[in-house]
Amino acid sequence: MKKFVLALFVFSASISCKDNPVSKKIRETRETVSNTTNAVEEMNKMQDDIQELQETTPLTNDQLKQWLPVEVNGMKRISFKAGQAGMMGIASIEATYANEDKSKKFSIHVIDGAGQVGAAATAGLRMLMSQDFEEETETGSRKTITKNGTKAIEEYRSGNNNSTIQLMKKNRFYLEAKGNNMDLDETWDAVEEINLEKLG
Repeated sequence: MKKFVLALFVFSASISCKDNPVSKKIRETRETVSNTTNAVEEMNKMQDDIQELQETTPLTNDQLKQWLPVEVNGMKRISFKAGQAGMMGIASIEATYANEDKSKKFSIHVIDGAGQVGAAATAGLRMLMSQDFEEETETGSRKTITKNGTKAIEEYRSGNNNSTIQLMKKNRFYLEAKGNNMDLDETWDAVEEINLEKLG
C-alpha cells in the first residue's frame, strides 16, 4: 500500500511540475542538444558539397532572368533586380508579383550558392535549415518544417496576414519568399509554381 501511495505521489508531482521552470529548462536543453547534433551532422554532409559548389560557376544574370517567371498564380511580375549582390561575387535575383488591384503581393529573393563566395554565403543559411524549432505568440508563429522532402522555415504574422518561407533547393539555391496579405498555404502555392528545379 505504501509503495502504491508513493508511486501515486511521484506521478502526481511529475504532472504538477510539468510546466515548472526546471522542467522547462530540461526541455530547452534537450532541444539545444538535438539542434547541436543536427548542426554537426549537417556540417559533415556539407564538406563535399561546399567543395563542389566552390568549383561550380554561378549562374549569370541572363540565365537567372530567363528562369524568372513572368506570372505566378495569376499575379504578374511588377519588378525585378538581377545581380544586386554581384559585386560580392554572388549571383542573385529578386522579383515582386502582384494581383490586379495590388491587394496581394508575392516577392522572391534567390541566391545561387555556387562559386567561392556563394558557397560560403549559403553555408550558414543551410546550417540554419538543419535546426528544429517552433515559436508561437499572439501575433504569429515561426517554425521549421519538411515539405515534399525539403526542409524549410515558415513564418506567419496574423496581424497583417503576411507570411515568409525560406528554403534551400538542391543544397545550392537559397530562396526567401514573402507573401503580403497571403497566408502560408497561398505563399507555398506560389513557391511551388516558380519551379526552382529549373535552376542550375
